[in-house]
Amino acid sequence: MRAVVAHGPGDLRVEQLPEPEPGPGEALIRMAFGGICGSDLSYWRHGSTGVAVMTEPLVLGHEVSGRIAAFGPGPEPDGLAVGDPVTVHPATVVGDEALPDRIAGRTNLHRVVRYFGSAAFTPHTPGGFADFRTVPVGQLRPVPEGVDLRRAAVAEPLGVALHAVNRAGDVAGRTVLVGGCGPIGVLVVAAARAAGAAAITVADVAPYPLGIARRMGADVAIDLTAGEPLPEDVEVAFEASGVPAAVGPVLAATARGGVLVQVGNLPAGPHPADLAALVSREIDYRGSYRFVDEISDALALLAGGLDVEPMISHTFGLDRVAEAFEVAGGRKSSKVLLDLGGPAS
Repeated sequence: MRAVVAHGPGDLRVEQLPEPEPGPGEALIRMAFGGICGSDLSYWRHGSTGVAVMTEPLVLGHEVSGRIAAFGPGPEPDGLAVGDPVTVHPATVVGDEALPDRIAGRTNLHRVVRYFGSAAFTPHTPGGFADFRTVPVGQLRPVPEGVDLRRAAVAEPLGVALHAVNRAGDVAGRTVLVGGCGPIGVLVVAAARAAGAAAITVADVAPYPLGIARRMGADVAIDLTAGEPLPEDVEVAFEASGVPAAVGPVLAATARGGVLVQVGNLPAGPHPADLAALVSREIDYRGSYRFVDEISDALALLAGGLDVEPMISHTFGLDRVAEAFEVAGGRKSSKVLLDLGGPAS
């Protein structure tokens, strides 16, 4: 089978690998679409993302959709059948260590979680940018009727955005600022709008993503390169760029007693950031990491009519993987999908 494999910085290949066979409790998925994420780009550019460093070749991809091709030995699971369209919760909790009461149920915070397409552990966990991938049936999420597999590939990053909005608390009727309009940022816009935010302002340094954010539901778009100021006293803010220098201005725009959620993945190591307003404004600064099971909520929202088409900017076949990654890493794209060759609907 074909697979998209990173071998190191700048070394991305489409290779032939053995087709996997599902074991007990697993399903074989014929992949249809995969979304290129910031972590995929980081592995391609640097051979690492955050503190996860590649030490061996890695099949990329954790935003995927496809159809069940076969089950492993044993009875078929209830509610699933060969041919069903599915997406995948990419996290596998390792071990049975109980979470402390303060984070009960927050499975994203387990000490050891293997994630599709991640080099956090050795051996690395292969991702889903391939013709086939075996998946534990408990990680499959059926795609609702009316949602095609192209849009279903966006359920994972939409789950990340929904988790970030959940971390903020109740945003209904509140003013919201989203700093950074990459794919996660514009999905936070959509998630906040779905949660009833009263007014949403977005800010970025490039006009293209600002236009996408407006189409995803933002009321006001601020071009930081034009010297436009951020709003004052927003009740809920999301820092989605992952740029340390952006944290201070977003903090300064947050109202006294407001909430700032850090959803952008900040780089490892020490970096300067102006945090003075955190103290003087008594702002709640909260981290947001992946999601628990908001991918299921994402699928329900897609089925209910949430439109992610404006942020799906490009689709490439596996014969154009290098171009796909170049485009995804540029400033004139939003979510770039790989057509993995499986059934599209």
